[in-house]
Amino acid sequence: MNATSPAGALLLCRAEPETVRPVAHLLRERMLLAPAGDGWSVLVPEGKPWQGGAGAGGTDVEPVDRVVAGWVTALAVGSTWPVLALWWDGDRAGYTLASGFRRPVGYVWLADGTPAGEDEAMRTFAERLGLDPVLDVQSLEGLTRTDPDADARIRLRGLLAVLTRIGLALPPGLDPDTPGDRLYAAADDRPEAEPLVRTGWREGVRAGLDVVESSRLGPWMRGPRAQVLAGAQLAAGLPLTLWGLRRRGGGWVLAGALLLAHGALGLAYDRIRDAEDAGDGRG
Repeated sequence: MNATSPAGALLLCRAEPETVRPVAHLLRERMLLAPAGDGWSVLVPEGKPWQGGAGAGGTDVEPVDRVVAGWVTALAVGSTWPVLALWWDGDRAGYTLASGFRRPVGYVWLADGTPAGEDEAMRTFAERLGLDPVLDVQSLEGLTRTDPDADARIRLRGLLAVLTRIGLALPPGLDPDTPGDRLYAAADDRPEAEPLVRTGWREGVRAGLDVVESSRLGPWMRGPRAQVLAGAQLAAGLPLTLWGLRRRGGGWVLAGALLLAHGALGLAYDRIRDAEDAGDGRG
């Protein structure tokens, strides 16, 4: 890597593409999604924010590490699996790992491979990805030691080598050896890659609902559990409202009305989503 190397980034998700797809749509960024091994997917961004194409006249340029940090945090908060960004530019390279609502962890190397991060970050990295606490951690700690023969690109390749032990297998051409401005084209050449394009607000809302429904709350939003919950709310809300009216208790009336509203909305939501899925051929 040198001062003229174009910036690049890869987003590695520890989930299958069909699981990643609805969450990735929420970013509303032009990306390509492809499988990347056993239980892994890779998102390849077009790179506009750090290539000068985001704003009018192409002058709105952001550091690649700052852009991808925001992306992986957003993806991790909306999912139950960790998201890892590998990034590089002419001066530095590194990674950012996000998992749920926990604070992201990252590490940086200078272009010549000089470590510029905290050793504790590697141990946290290994723990959150379920790596071997002895062998894998030893390999990761080796990346934090001075090595005149290892530049930033070699450091990232070493990191990827460790991740292959837990199933990661990047498609050919999608790695730090490919110049950043050619990554998207390299991914586009892969037959298994699919485009994720910017969507309108309706599609964005639909994607958001898909994300929530695929989370732990999903069974309580749709399906038998959701129907039982909605029915229970209706059953409890009606007598509570009537009792409040007889007692002229405004608080009880309000509580009953809220239960009725939640129950009615729950049943309506379940039916509307079933109808949408049937219309899309997913039912």
